[in-house]
Amino acid sequence: MNSIYLDNAATTPMLPEVIEVVQQSMQTNYGNPSSTHQYGRKAKAAVETARKNIAKHFNVSSSEIIFTAGGTEADNLILFNAVLNLGVERIITSKIEHHAVLNTVQFLEKKYNITVDYIGVNENGTVLVDDLGDLLNRSKKKTLVSLMYVNNEVGNLLPINKVATLCKEHNTYFHSDTVQAIGHYAIDLQKTPIDFIAASAHKFHGPKGVGFAYFKKGIGILPMLHGGEQEKGARSSTENVHSIIGMEKALTIACENLRKDEEYIVGLKKYFIRKIKEIIPSIMVNGESMEETSYTILNLRFPVEDKMLLFNLDLSGIAVSGGSACQSGSSKGSHVLQEFLGEEEEKKTSVRFSFSKLNTIDEIDYALNQLKIILKIK
Repeated sequence: MNSIYLDNAATTPMLPEVIEVVQQSMQTNYGNPSSTHQYGRKAKAAVETARKNIAKHFNVSSSEIIFTAGGTEADNLILFNAVLNLGVERIITSKIEHHAVLNTVQFLEKKYNITVDYIGVNENGTVLVDDLGDLLNRSKKKTLVSLMYVNNEVGNLLPINKVATLCKEHNTYFHSDTVQAIGHYAIDLQKTPIDFIAASAHKFHGPKGVGFAYFKKGIGILPMLHGGEQEKGARSSTENVHSIIGMEKALTIACENLRKDEEYIVGLKKYFIRKIKEIIPSIMVNGESMEETSYTILNLRFPVEDKMLLFNLDLSGIAVSGGSACQSGSSKGSHVLQEFLGEEEEKKTSVRFSFSKLNTIDEIDYALNQLKIILKIK
């Protein structure tokens, strides 16, 4: 039986080059970066070199990068700082955000009595950015806008430059969960004035359990974790040296090959869409058109409800997702699809296929053939 991995929005396989640098670091960088002896200094130098190289990809200084255990911690660190450190009294977000943002905002609302306003979405699940200006004008409270760059379930793209410009015009902080964008889209933070972004290495063929938060220069950081002075006092905990080095390697490879990888993956996605529509003409795409969604994500809505589809695909060796992997154990369904699909359409089975440069046309053909067998299509 073939083993086909089409769940790259959940996590990506580590590249051999990344595994190699992580392994080398494990063998040579065993000092604690906080130690003052030569072993500690060597580890510290490796961490700071990685920080400097990562910062270059976003056209920022290394002091603006804080290493975390991943995107969820980065989002939490940013949102808690906005309220507890920067005096934000109001957050504008959407109900289709990743739960790392959505649940955190709801907690802050209850705990600290902040105001939360939700911007609407259209019939395809795209945030109604044209309404943002009106929302920003409604209140004089210090405000943070938190909207993700790439939706992790349907792949819809936020017009990031337009949002950043609106926030700057209204003297409002802007946070974007860029976990699904980094490693796939170029982000120049001098050209696009975002105050905070979050990243997770395992979304671009790096190690799991490591990521970073970007805090624009001049914004102080109140730590969530206490007990040490690591990360310039912003995050206590001994740095995950080997994974940080692996993340830097993975990001460098991704940024150096952005256009080539995009062209290849776009080809895979277009081929999949064309072939699946030949097999199931009534199948629908959840989200916007090809040009307005991430080239790595394709969320399809099948004509009927089939509760066993994901299970049967797994039995056939095909790894996909019903939505966010973080919510795979939930019985509530997709909170993203619920926001823009009608009740009857939302009941139908939706599957997220997500691609990487490691996938092949042969794998796509195998997955399509297995779908025909599972759905008993002649």
